[in-house]
Parts: sequence; C-alpha cells; structure tokens
Amino acid sequence: MLPLKRAALNYSARSPWLRAPRGLRVRHRQQARRNKSDSSQTNPQEPTTPSPARSNDLPPHSLNEVPVGETAKPVEPADIPLQLWYHRLGPVSDFFRWFHRTQAKRPYTVQLGTTLTTYLCGDLLAQDIGGELYDPWRTLRMLTIGGIAAIPGYNWFLFLGRNFNYSSQIASVATKVAVNQAVFTPVFNSYFFGMQAFLTGEHASGIITRIRTTVPVSMLNSLKLWPAVTAFSFAFIAPQYRFMFSGIFAVGWQCYLSFLNRKEEKIEAQIDSMSHPVIPEGTVGK
Repeated sequence: MLPLKRAALNYSARSPWLRAPRGLRVRHRQQARRNKSDSSQTNPQEPTTPSPARSNDLPPHSLNEVPVGETAKPVEPADIPLQLWYHRLGPVSDFFRWFHRTQAKRPYTVQLGTTLTTYLCGDLLAQDIGGELYDPWRTLRMLTIGGIAAIPGYNWFLFLGRNFNYSSQIASVATKVAVNQAVFTPVFNSYFFGMQAFLTGEHASGIITRIRTTVPVSMLNSLKLWPAVTAFSFAFIAPQYRFMFSGIFAVGWQCYLSFLNRKEEKIEAQIDSMSHPVIPEGTVGK
C-alpha cells in the first residue's frame, strides 16, 4: 500500500489532474521547505556585504587619542602620554592639527625653525637684560649654536621616548629624567659654552677654561628647572612635540646661559687686561 501512495504522490507532482491524499501533500511540502532551507545555508546565492565600520573601529584622530573598546594588551610597555587639555580647545586644537601635519611632512625643518626661534628670543632677552648695546654678532653666534644642536637634540628626545619604558609610568618617567640630567645636560652645556668660546676666537686653553668655569654652575642651576619640565614632557606630551615643548622653557634657559656666558667673557677680559696692561704711547720706562 505504501509504494502505491508514493507512486501516486510522484505522479501527482507531474500530472495536474491527479492529486495525492492530503496528509501526504502536507508532509511533501514540509520536506521541500526543509530541503530548501538547508540548501540556502550551505550554498548562499548572494555574497554577504561587509558591515560599515563603527566609530570604535576607526583609527585615532591624533596621537593622544586611543580607540575605545580595545581589549588586546601591548606586548611591551609603550610610551603613551596622557591626553592634554588643548585637544578640547578650538583655536588651539586647530593650531596643533596644523603643526602635526607640518611636523609629519618635514620633522627636521620644523625642529630647526623652532630651535632657531628659541635661541633668537633667548639672546634678545639676554642682551636687553644686560643693558648693553645690541650686538648682532652675538645673536649670530647663538643662532649658529642652536642650528647645529637642533637635530641631535630632537633625536635625543625620540631616543628617550623609545627606551626606558616600564610597566610603571612613574618608574619610566623617573628613569628618563635621570638619564637626561646625567647625560644630555653636561654634554649640551659643554658644547654650548665651548662653541661660544670657539666662535669668539679663543684658543684651546681658553675653551677649556670657559667650560670649567661655566658648566658646573649651569648644571647645578638646571636642577631647579629641567627635571620638572622633562617629567611633565614625558608624562603628557607626544614624542615628536617634546623638543618643541622644552623650547618654550628653553627661551628663559637660553637667556640665562647667554647671560652667564657674557658674564664670564667680561671676567676673562678683565683678567687679560690685568695680565697684559696697555702702556700709553710716549711713556718712558725706567
């Protein structure tokens, strides 16, 4: 009996004139629907379109912005400063966006320009405080020294940012401050005062004397300013802006170095005049 029902069902599917019993037709429709759903899951006809990117999947707009929702942890501690207040200010934010684009295109050119501006302002301020007539050659010496030191100083801060990164941010910042104060400060101050003496025509003995008399005093006074500036820089400032941020405080520091160098020049001039007195013409020695 069952084979006859199957034959009638198959034949009714081909012939519109014969109809199978109602129960067999219902089961046939259900089986057809199940086969159709299985085939659509195994062999999709239309390719799936990728979902649009969410706001959390987009890259950060700046170096200090980190995408929300990330769960992966970095393998090594990274040099990531905290977000600063200027990201929420209109004109200031626009300036930093423009500066960031220019910095990304020409980093060395930007650093050279900011360093020369810093040295120029520092020297003009020092000459104004000294009460002497303006000396353009003194300004030219300062710009020469600053132009030579611009790129090495920028690379030094990038080096500190890439190294000495620990799991504790306090330990990282403290180590970078100590390394900067122990290595960069004596080297830079020796270079600064040595170049000042060299550009004014001093011999090797005069250059060494200038370094010995000025570097210890400048290093002692640098402890009053630069550890705090360096710690704030590595905690809150992006790596490529740290040398420029230090340049803001370097205006006053360069003013102090220029004033200290000029003071030492006057002392050396007095010593030379005492050791080599000028005898007026017409004076007869006995």
